[in-house]
Amino acid sequence: MNTLKLALRNLLRNRRRSLTTLLAMIVGLVSILTFGGYRSNIIYGSLTGFVQHTGHLQIQHSGYFLDGGDNPTAYGIADYQRMIAAIKRDPELAPMLTVVTPTLQLGGIAGNFSAGVSRSVMAIGLVPEERNQMLQWNEFGVVSYAKPLPLAGTRIDSAVVGTGVARKLKLCQLLKASDCSAAPTSAASGGNATPDDIAALSSLEQTGPAQVDPNRIEMLAATAHGAPNVASLSVIKANNMGIKALDDVYMALHLPQAQRLIYGSQPPQVTAIIVQLRHTAQIPAARQRLAMLLEKEFGNQSLEVLDFKELNPIYGQTNQFMDSMFSFISLLIGVIVLFTIGNTMSTAVVERTVEIGTLRAMGLRRAGIRRLFLCEAALLGLAGAALGVICALLIAYLINHSGWSWTPPGYSYAYLILVRVGQDMPLLIGSVTGMVAVTLLSAWWPARRAAKFEIVDALRHV
Repeated sequence: MNTLKLALRNLLRNRRRSLTTLLAMIVGLVSILTFGGYRSNIIYGSLTGFVQHTGHLQIQHSGYFLDGGDNPTAYGIADYQRMIAAIKRDPELAPMLTVVTPTLQLGGIAGNFSAGVSRSVMAIGLVPEERNQMLQWNEFGVVSYAKPLPLAGTRIDSAVVGTGVARKLKLCQLLKASDCSAAPTSAASGGNATPDDIAALSSLEQTGPAQVDPNRIEMLAATAHGAPNVASLSVIKANNMGIKALDDVYMALHLPQAQRLIYGSQPPQVTAIIVQLRHTAQIPAARQRLAMLLEKEFGNQSLEVLDFKELNPIYGQTNQFMDSMFSFISLLIGVIVLFTIGNTMSTAVVERTVEIGTLRAMGLRRAGIRRLFLCEAALLGLAGAALGVICALLIAYLINHSGWSWTPPGYSYAYLILVRVGQDMPLLIGSVTGMVAVTLLSAWWPARRAAKFEIVDALRHV
């Protein structure tokens, strides 16, 4: 207790120097926490976005992820309804699950032949109600940009496209943009330009009278036998998908419609079964159990289980980039704080050499001198950490309510600039612990040097 009081008095005796050192620590800790909170928001935000759209785990045909993205017929999963039922009733998996849903990905050509335009698209057949349930997942409480798919409760021939697809197909009523022209191209001017063969294929798919719909398009795809197949679709909405490359090819339609395009009258299949869990930490246990279940009950198919990190490599790349930036900035600030505090403590040792000699003459041992200077550094570290955390929380609050936004490279709309300081306890505890450790480390050498003074030499120091 006496050492603590003495250390506090020494700090107050040189208030200007102590305040300068304290300010350097506060600025350093605020910088680390603010950038760390920004990094944390990006990491948790991207994790949430990927899990909302691709789930935690996906069951796919072996090799589909690497080689089969454009070949759903060769990598389809048969008997998928029984597989989903087995997963949902498994006693170990059931408590972990939020959604298990099938999906079918296919490529094709979408055409608005009345306007004389067409383009290639990457379509996703899905169950809208289950996909909308997936979009509600938000384990880490981040700001979610996911919007429910408007396909729920619509006719089976309904479709949603990206705004880039809508613009290229001249579906201007969906975009409501002044710079979008729905006028037919010169090659198609003169009326209905739907090719006869495509019109004939489309009429075979229609079960009722022809629909008068300005947003009706034709979707051309290849069946499992390589023959062309066409579906007539009504586009009900154009969604901005965020990433322009995706926005220019995206199309979502009902799963039965997509299966009819690819498999016709054959038994329907899917290209993946998406599994979304309650918590991300459950991935290893769920993956192991899924692999055992598939091997035991569906061993006749070559299947594999992939997690969201394997399905979305950009997630790991983003994390590595943000981690390297955070490590570099933390190291830089740590070195600055280390030398600032070390310089302060070294100056104190020089100024108090006679005082150190007096204390040693009064019977204080070398360990006591060392403990006194380390105690001063610890008080400085704790005060700087406490004030730094308070300032960082205040700055985080101001940033989160400022409305600042930016558009990341490759994205087509802006994201809010947010920082997660109070919500990220590992970041908070790690930064505070690191700051106190740097403070003690910077004081250790001056304290060791002070403890080695000989009494006589210290007393006659001028």
